[in-house]
Amino acid sequence: MEHEVYIDAEVETPAAVEEQIRRSVLTALEEEQVDVPCIVAVCVTDDGGIHQTNLEMRGVDRPTDVLSFPMFELEPGEKPRAEWAEPDTDKVPLGDMMLSLERARAQAEEFGHSPEREVCYLAVHSVLHLLGYDHLDEGPMKARMRAREETILGKLGITREGAE
Repeated sequence: MEHEVYIDAEVETPAAVEEQIRRSVLTALEEEQVDVPCIVAVCVTDDGGIHQTNLEMRGVDRPTDVLSFPMFELEPGEKPRAEWAEPDTDKVPLGDMMLSLERARAQAEEFGHSPEREVCYLAVHSVLHLLGYDHLDEGPMKARMRAREETILGKLGITREGAE
């Protein structure tokens, strides 16, 4: 599938991290069997950048790890449709994500795993939000999303214990 991942780095982002994000997004789309070409835009920022966006967009006055801005209101498992594609690209603009690299590194240390695992987890988590998954409850919705995250991370070769 000819999905595209655009990465805009507002902070210094190693090429390896950009590749981890790209690979995570593409693997999530593949594992969710998204069969129309999509575009996902990713902004890599720091805590200050994501804090400002969190405040402006959600009214939440604090930084967070990742924000997802879906273009469509999908249900988990529902696929984007070809008729939603932009005429100039023939691709569906699935949505945007903003990831705080600063927060990802801090959380990796806090949780005792690699920064790679955390970045990949956040990218997969965000793609699932773009595809309609949520974790608002502590029950079936959250369990379904967590199961998909673990399956996709497994396809990436990333386990809870760390990376590769």
